Amino acid sequence: MSFNEVMAELPSLSFEERQTLIRHAIELDELPFSPVQEQEIERRRNVHAAAPESAIPAAEMKNRLRQRLEQ
Repeated sequence: MSFNEVMAELPSLSFEERQTLIRHAIELDELPFSPVQEQEIERRRNVHAAAPESAIPAAEMKNRLRQRLEQ
């Protein structure tokens, strides 16, 4: 099925079918992590597990980043 055919069919799909299609498209676009990236992710998880109080909420991080960009 071509891209144009898929696009033409989208309106006839149910919400669940569209969500499934989107999920599959995202999965196809995501590349697996390399072993080095996996090790870094695990290292960061361990650091967080050892000191969860060191984490900050996402909203606070966004504010800090905005402040840096404004300077």
